[in-house]
Amino acid sequence: MIKMIRLCDDPQYLEKAAFWFSEKWHIPYEVYLQSMKECIERKKGIPQWYLVLNEQNIIVAGSGIIQNDFHDHPDCTPNLCALYVEKEYRKQNIARNLLEYARKEVAKMGYKKLYLVTDHTSFYERCGYQFLCMVKDNEENEERMYMIDTE
Repeated sequence: MIKMIRLCDDPQYLEKAAFWFSEKWHIPYEVYLQSMKECIERKKGIPQWYLVLNEQNIIVAGSGIIQNDFHDHPDCTPNLCALYVEKEYRKQNIARNLLEYARKEVAKMGYKKLYLVTDHTSFYERCGYQFLCMVKDNEENEERMYMIDTE
């Protein structure tokens, strides 16, 4: 049985979560740690981090909500980021459930839309997201931006 948690409700996973996301996305541990500490201190609002744990309380999936996922459209906020599911846990609707949970959480915060950037071309459409435009990341690479209404 797997379970989904909000990091701000279970701060004992802070360091494991920062390490796990860093390993998956090759972004420095300290970047995740700083954002996650802010999440835990604030409890509400952005940033938020979500984890999926297996029966042994090992992280098998996760995602976050941040203001801007390193793109050149600061008006498109908040952003779902760092969505990842371990290979052996894929095709079990875990990513879809994380997306839906995050959408509902953002709606509770009062946001009308949720954005994300990706290089995937069909998964997010199947989950109700609409392609919005191409954006540039911090290194001037183009990525696809999607959005979903939160209500």
